[in-house]
Amino acid sequence: MPKAEIIKRPVEKIGGDIKKSAWSAIIESLAIMILGIMFIIWPDTMIKILAYLVGAFFIVKGGFQIITYFMQNGQKDYFNNGLLSGVVAILIGITALVIGEDIAGVFRVIIGVIIIYESLVRINTATKLASAGISDWKIILILSLIMLVLGIFVTFNTGAVVALIGGMMVATGLVGIVGDIMFIQHINMIIDKITNKTI
Repeated sequence: MPKAEIIKRPVEKIGGDIKKSAWSAIIESLAIMILGIMFIIWPDTMIKILAYLVGAFFIVKGGFQIITYFMQNGQKDYFNNGLLSGVVAILIGITALVIGEDIAGVFRVIIGVIIIYESLVRINTATKLASAGISDWKIILILSLIMLVLGIFVTFNTGAVVALIGGMMVATGLVGIVGDIMFIQHINMIIDKITNKTI
C-alpha cells in the first residue's frame, strides 16, 4: 500500500471525528438559540419553568445519591460522601423552588459562562484554521469574538432582563452555527494539508 494511503486513512478518521464534534457544537448552538427564542416570547413563564426544573433535578439527584449511599452500605465506607452530597443537592433543589423567579440572576451567570466557553472553543478553531493556511479563519475569529462579547455582557450585566438575555442567546446561537458550518466546509482542506505535510 502506498505511504500516502497509510497516512491518509488515520488522518481522515480524525477528520470524521472533528466533523462529529462540529455538528455537536451546531446542535448546542441551535439549542441555545431555541431557548433564547422561548425566553423572548415567554420570559416570565420560562423563568418559573427553569426554577421548577432546576429544583426537581437537584432533589431527584440528591434523593438518588442518598438511596445509593444506604444501598451500598456507604456508612461503612469512609470515602463515600454520597449522603452528604445528596443532602446538599436536595437543599439546592429546595432553594431553587423557594426563590422561584429570583433564579433569573443565577441563570444569567450560567448562560453567560456557557457562551464565553463556546466562544473560546471557536477562537481555538480559528487558530487551527489559520495554522492550516485557510483564509476564512479571520471570519470565524470575528464571529467568535462577537460571541465572547455577548457572553461577557450577559454574565456581568446585572440589569439584563430575561428577554434581553434571550436575544443574546439567539444571537450567540446564530453566530455559533455560522462559524461551525464554515469550519465543517474546510475539514477536507485541513486533511489534505496535513496529509501533504506528513508525506
